[in-house]
Amino acid sequence: MPVTLTEVVNALDEELQPHLFKDYCPNGLQVEGKKTIKKIITGVTACQALIDQAIEKEADAILVHHGYFWRGESAVITGMKKQRIETLLHHGISLIAYHLPLDAHPVLGNNAQLAQRMGWNIQGGMEAGKAGPLGNWGTLQDKLSVKDMASQLENVLHHKPLAITGGDHSINRVAWCTGAAQSMIDQALALGADAFVSGEVSESTFHFARENSIHYFAAGHHATERYGVQALAQWVTERMDVAHQFIDIHSPV
Repeated sequence: MPVTLTEVVNALDEELQPHLFKDYCPNGLQVEGKKTIKKIITGVTACQALIDQAIEKEADAILVHHGYFWRGESAVITGMKKQRIETLLHHGISLIAYHLPLDAHPVLGNNAQLAQRMGWNIQGGMEAGKAGPLGNWGTLQDKLSVKDMASQLENVLHHKPLAITGGDHSINRVAWCTGAAQSMIDQALALGADAFVSGEVSESTFHFARENSIHYFAAGHHATERYGVQALAQWVTERMDVAHQFIDIHSPV
């Protein structure tokens, strides 16, 4: 029996529980395409390049972390937004996106997947939410220097992090939250973390880290959030007769 779009979205919604999150965008089905799904393309962001790849790969749906219709953006469908949506509709490709629910999932989420690849044992959460914390913390098996932590991040993520040194102390307890979570460095400090890892950096983060003696690593928004959508799509393929391919559209940010 063909797998329907409704079956896929319902399964994803049940697993990620998006209704429990107060998010910056709608989660789940954002643009409706074909009624059945044989192949899903995943990526970090639903940019035009990813849509073009989905067309080339003859996909029926795109599953991403960063979709459309963000809070505060213009509601009119013109320019870039018009081009993207028009392309999806013309080719009957559905767009499915999960933002905070994918960050917070304890197994499939971006933070959990980053920890798995870095070998970090999750010992607690940072910012509490109804369906799970945004961000985690844990203690390393072996203490690391700032240089060693930066090298490990680069080797795992294939992206050179910006390392801000907060002193000469080694790293034993680390906190992390993928993406644009640099403002959570104060919560990492409150948890007694020696270092905080996120994706982006703000000018104020530099001074906060230096003056509060906590190391900070901006490891790349795109680089730290490549893995949740892949794990989520793999979860789908294990339960339904659907093919999956991840397309990594390079972003230096």
